[in-house]
Amino acid sequence: MTTIPIVIYIKIIYIISLNWDENGDFFYTFYTMVGLSNAFFLMIYAIFGASKIMAYCSRSTEEIVGLFVSTAFIYDSVKYIISEFDTLFCFDDAKDVMVNISKRAAEEAVYECDPNKPLVSLIVVLITVYVGVMIFNFKYSPYLNADKRVLVADYALVVAVAAGSFVGSYVFRKIELNKFTVDENKGLFEIMDFMAPNGTSVVAAIGLGFMMSILFFMETNISESIVSNPANKLEKGTSFHMDLFVTGIINAILSVFCLPWVHGGLPHSPLHVRALADIEEHVENGHLTENVVYVRETRLTTLISHILIGCSVMMIPKPIDMIPEAVFYGLFIYLAITSLGEFQMWERFVLIFTEQTLYPPFHYVRKVPQKIIHCFTLLQLLQLGALCLVSFGGSAYLKMFFPFVIILLMPIREKVLPTLISERHLSALDGEH
Repeated sequence: MTTIPIVIYIKIIYIISLNWDENGDFFYTFYTMVGLSNAFFLMIYAIFGASKIMAYCSRSTEEIVGLFVSTAFIYDSVKYIISEFDTLFCFDDAKDVMVNISKRAAEEAVYECDPNKPLVSLIVVLITVYVGVMIFNFKYSPYLNADKRVLVADYALVVAVAAGSFVGSYVFRKIELNKFTVDENKGLFEIMDFMAPNGTSVVAAIGLGFMMSILFFMETNISESIVSNPANKLEKGTSFHMDLFVTGIINAILSVFCLPWVHGGLPHSPLHVRALADIEEHVENGHLTENVVYVRETRLTTLISHILIGCSVMMIPKPIDMIPEAVFYGLFIYLAITSLGEFQMWERFVLIFTEQTLYPPFHYVRKVPQKIIHCFTLLQLLQLGALCLVSFGGSAYLKMFFPFVIILLMPIREKVLPTLISERHLSALDGEH
């Protein structure tokens, strides 16, 4: 699946490709070269068993990357809403407020002022998030029985899309919102007409492909590590190296057709395991805890879901073009919110603002002093902040190194944190899932 970090990197590739062609036509050639380089490095990692270094990837690193993905979802959605208000939230009389511009330029300038559009977009985003989260949390309600509550919660995303689309396309039908658009002139499996690259662009593509391969390597292995953690009680073994090799082959093919790259992603993979699990709830001292009892380990669900994703191509342009863009950004926020409960780091972040006498009976609360818990959480937030700073701020040339920052999280955990926090406390805070 294509994830937000990959989307961020594709934007970086596009910006850098403009160095060789300001019109952006060289992007497709550059994209293919980067993708093929990425696939080559992934297959090399698989052949030489590079996934063995994931033995040094602790829960702390996994959760920082997981929360980074959730943060990226929210960041992208907030950025969209702000851009809508910056572009459209103005009034026609604003044309009269012109400073240091000639009268002729003012007459030729094109202004699109429609304050209703950003307001409705914001409403659609909020409704999509609210409906999705409300139905997702239905499984915690006292209504119906446990199986039916879980069944209803499983359709939270579908109902959220339907609700947001109904509000955006029918309730506010007089307001023309931006809709999902597709270039129908481009064939689905059409090899692009590539431009002849020069030596500099080839070297740059190989470098970007290497950095991209680090991102794929970390995200794929962390996704599999989270899915395979002992708390899920999975019986089938892992296949880290085979997954990398297959991912490399698939993305090499996708690169030739200039289609989006895919890999095992966060938070989708853990949420999929959650959907296949029987979960037992326990109430201790007024706090609800959940334990996985059994997970249905089957390939049918992923096979069927991807067949349905393939069938969705037949829904282009109708009825896909009836879904406003704002619905998709609402779904990003929904995915981010519903994945937070999977991270112990988020639990500990909430504890910073919670009265100590009301702390839930987590195992680390009983074994680690309060100051150490907060210190460890703040150190994780500092690493998350550095990752977000490199990924979201600065130039494209700085952003291209954010996969390297992700892999640096492992030596920081292994070499730096033990000098600040005792190994006994680290084991309680960052041990087994």
